[in-house]
Amino acid sequence: MTARAVVTGIGVVAPSGVGADAHWRTVLAGTRRTGPITLFDPSGYPTRFGGEVPDFAADGYADGRQLVQTDRWTHLGFAATRLALADAGLPERAPDPYGYAVTLASSSGGNLFGQRELQRLWGGASRTVGAYQSIAWFYAASVGQLSIHHQFKGPSGVLVAETAGGLDSLAHAARAVRRGTPVVIAGATECPLSPYALACQLRSGLLSDVADPERAYRPFDAAASGYLPAEGGAVFVVEELGHALARGARVYGEVSGWGATHDAAHTTADSAGDPAQYARAMRLALDRAGVAAAGIDVVLPDALGVPRYDRSEAEALRAVFADRPPPVTTQKPLTGRAYQGGSALDVATALLAFAHDTLPASAGPDEVADGCELDFLRAHRRPRSRLALVCARGFDGFNSALVLRGAAPMRGEAP
Repeated sequence: MTARAVVTGIGVVAPSGVGADAHWRTVLAGTRRTGPITLFDPSGYPTRFGGEVPDFAADGYADGRQLVQTDRWTHLGFAATRLALADAGLPERAPDPYGYAVTLASSSGGNLFGQRELQRLWGGASRTVGAYQSIAWFYAASVGQLSIHHQFKGPSGVLVAETAGGLDSLAHAARAVRRGTPVVIAGATECPLSPYALACQLRSGLLSDVADPERAYRPFDAAASGYLPAEGGAVFVVEELGHALARGARVYGEVSGWGATHDAAHTTADSAGDPAQYARAMRLALDRAGVAAAGIDVVLPDALGVPRYDRSEAEALRAVFADRPPPVTTQKPLTGRAYQGGSALDVATALLAFAHDTLPASAGPDEVADGCELDFLRAHRRPRSRLALVCARGFDGFNSALVLRGAAPMRGEAP
């Protein structure tokens, strides 16, 4: 029989809070956690708001040497991984190093670290950079550091597909489980909040410059004006089902199917992606999961908040689900868009929804934009089929979709 990949641990470090419980409380309350950027002074930029992890103390999750050698993005990864391992009931150090692997997604690497070192190079008296500049900014830094710290020596890697990478990492983990690795750490974190990183993001023309964090990021809304950047994300313990059951682990759900396609086109100020290729990724995920479109309980979309992209995403969803669209819910307006970390956070939301037997209401839109007519979930309700489709689009043509099959809810939980 083909090995089944299940999620047994969830670690969240996001604007919605540190820990899965804090994130879930924010989702249920529908509380917006975006606000003024404080990691640097953004006063000279048109976008001055974003999502930051509140009260994050990196020294609670990494030692002094690790903190010196790595960027905040990796600090968030250390924290999310430790939380996921603890949630799964697994030790900090792998008892069987070659039976444990780590495969995370990345996009921009160590922005704050690189910013500091380059400013020292061009503005400091020494005209030098520190020795760790060569490794701290690197897009694979978090995977390498986690592999070393936790002694995960199985087949590890990093996925680079912008926002789509957060789903690709879980697909890669499921494949690794099917090929014989019992435990894989998957998911993603991001920290795109530095002067240089924000300048790069602004170049796309897709960020919101609305000077009100309550109204700046409104996907599928008639007032949509772009998105707000955010840091954080989620990390998961993906485990072979038999391995999980043998040790009595709690199972949140199964990674049942996945699909990835590419538009073969750059993201520009005038583009909107290819809805046909996006829809194809969704159908691939459904086919590989052996699930009919009508069986999906809820969809968590990419929700970029750029009108033409929102219309394109709605078109792709209608192409897949025709006249029987499932409820759609998004919590990205609450946190901001954390790129690959954001799609991983959507996976956490879906799995927690099944664990708590509650599909959360969507954080908007208030007034649905023309062309974005979908069945947005307006109130919490119980799941029916316990099947979720999580979708993500990465800039420059990446499309990914993931089917999650939720396990039975935790005892005592009710909507």
